[in-house]
Parts: sequence; structure tokens; C-alpha cells
Amino acid sequence: MSRMKKERSWLAYPYVLWSTIFIIVPLLLIFYFAFTVTDGSGVKFSLDNFRRLMDPIYVKVFGRSIWLALQSTMLCLLIGYPVAYIIAKKAEHKRGLLIMLFILPMWMNFLLRTYAWLAILGRNGLINNLLTTIGLNPIDILYTNSAILLGMVYNFLPFMVLPVYTSLSKMDQDLINAAYDLGAGKFTAFVKVVFPLSMPGVISGITMVFMPAVSTFVISQLLGGGKQMLIGNLIEQQFTTMGNWNFGSAVSILMMILILICMALTSKFSDDDDEGRGKGGRVMW
Repeated sequence: MSRMKKERSWLAYPYVLWSTIFIIVPLLLIFYFAFTVTDGSGVKFSLDNFRRLMDPIYVKVFGRSIWLALQSTMLCLLIGYPVAYIIAKKAEHKRGLLIMLFILPMWMNFLLRTYAWLAILGRNGLINNLLTTIGLNPIDILYTNSAILLGMVYNFLPFMVLPVYTSLSKMDQDLINAAYDLGAGKFTAFVKVVFPLSMPGVISGITMVFMPAVSTFVISQLLGGGKQMLIGNLIEQQFTTMGNWNFGSAVSILMMILILICMALTSKFSDDDDEGRGKGGRVMW
């Protein structure tokens, strides 16, 4: 038995090495730069990078990023849940095809998908050409928060649909039939049975959408034209343009804390939801 344990420990070494090089070391470097500053006397420990984050300009950037991420997450939920529900209700041999068609755009490069919206939302783009054809005035969506929000929803919607669809497709149909037998209508059965049982997928989808939405910089850079600064753009700017790795690392740490708080909240809601169903996976009426 001890020999098998030794063999397993040897097999784990490559993963430990990989984690050390590509996870632990980069995190240590980020913390090092975040808590240090360089002046004429050399490198010294300082909290100036974090104090700088209290500037109203950066507070506004964080507020805008969180607000857009929350909006895109809620829109993805409102659009994605019905889509997942409809697909889950289809015959089993049709579900795979529908899911494949839905995630087909994800096979294309993320950057190319975002660039495509420039041609759609531009002043002479597809939407404005359609509006002028039917006699309406063109609209200016590109380089606004609305364009960024649209790009987020388009790119991150599959991350909401897939986990919700997985929860719905694995749901025990007998529970829904039991609700009908007890006199519940379709709406009541959905509210009391279907939606509570699908909450793990909903919470997973919310987490999977919110995290990339709050940290994105490509969508806001292209569809926002660089006019709408988000957290991801601020970090990218500090590292690549300004060359201020210290402040960029401080912003990165704050964003990591924000994401960890989001994950903790969704985990708490998931645990509370599991308790609300009662022991044995029963739905509480």
C-alpha cells in the first residue's frame, strides 16, 4: 500500500511544479510589486499603491465595471434561462444539435467575434443601414456603455446557458409530475420545483459570467473605443502603456478580492438553497 502511495506522490510532482511556476510564483510577484514602490533610494515597502486606488477616478472605474458586469450577468440570466429551458424540454436526440448550434460561435476566436460587432454597430454598419432602409434615423451605439454591454452578453451568454441546461436536463421528471398530481399548475410547478432544483446551474452560470465580465478589457477596448475605462483596461494600461507594474499589481489584487467575494457569496447562496430543499434533495413546499 505504501508503494502505491509513493507512486501516486511521484505522479503528483509535475502538477505541483506546474502550479508553482505558473500560479504561485506569479501571485508572489504580483504581491511583491503591489506592496512596494521604487524611488531614489531603491525599492521599499509601501501602501501608496492601494491609497492611490481611493482616488475618485479609480473608484468610478471600479463602480462602472461592477455595474456593467452585474447588468450583463442579469441579462444573460434573463435570456439564457428560457433558452436552456426550451432546449432541455426538447427530445433527447435534438438537444445535442441545438446546444452545438448555440455554442458554434464560440469556436471562432474571441477577438474576431468582438470585431464583428464593429461592422454591425458602426455608423455605416448593418443595423444603421437597415434603419435607414426603412426610413428611420441611424443610431449611435458604438463606443458607448450599451455597445460594451451588448458585447458582454453576446460573448458570455453560453457560459450561462450551459450550466443551467445541465441542471435542467438532469432534473428528476418524477418530481415535476408529482407537483402536477398534487394540483400544481405549470407556473406553480416551475416556481416551486423546477427553478429551485436548477439553482446550482443558475449560481454556476452567474459566477461564470460575472467573473470574465468584471475583468474584461478587449470588449471595452474595441466596442467602447477606449472611452469607457474598466478594471481590465486599467490593469492592461498600467502594465503595457504606463509601465507602472506596482500600481497595476495593486489593481489586480483588488480585482482578485472582488472576484473571491463574488464566489463566496454565490457559494453561500448555493449552500442556503441546498438547505432550503430539505434533506435528501426534497423540495420544500
